[in-house]
Amino acid sequence: MNEELKTTFETLEVWQESRKLRMEISILVKEFPDEEKYRLVDQMIRAARSVSGNIAEGHGRYHFQENIQFCRRARGSLAELMDHLYVGLDEKYITEVKFNYFRDKSLNLVKMVNDHIENLSKQKHAHSASTHASHATHSSHPNKAPGGKGVKQDGAKRV
Repeated sequence: MNEELKTTFETLEVWQESRKLRMEISILVKEFPDEEKYRLVDQMIRAARSVSGNIAEGHGRYHFQENIQFCRRARGSLAELMDHLYVGLDEKYITEVKFNYFRDKSLNLVKMVNDHIENLSKQKHAHSASTHASHATHSSHPNKAPGGKGVKQDGAKRV
């Protein structure tokens, strides 16, 4: 793999899986009736794109808390997509077999997003604790919290 890609969103398994889901949803909705093109089809495509897009954007923010917020949006978009799948099932646009396949895939992705959020939270707390310990040894005000708002993922100093 290219050296510069080691720290991009493209290396995240959760993004890779969301990309696969997005591509599969794009194929699925081509089977829907034409009258749904600007209704359900558009909503499903937007929700699927929102999942991978929010994971990528969160990764690009470099602050743990912002990244977590974007992952929560991705999780919300997965819930929205699942609701749209129910509409597709109820309207008989998709079979129960296809519905179950996409529901299972979506639920698995929700689990992956939750795991990613948990991992980011642990990193945030670990970084915050080490930053606080470092500031405490160098600070003339031992009860003062470390400066800056938020914890950057890359450990760079806040401006």
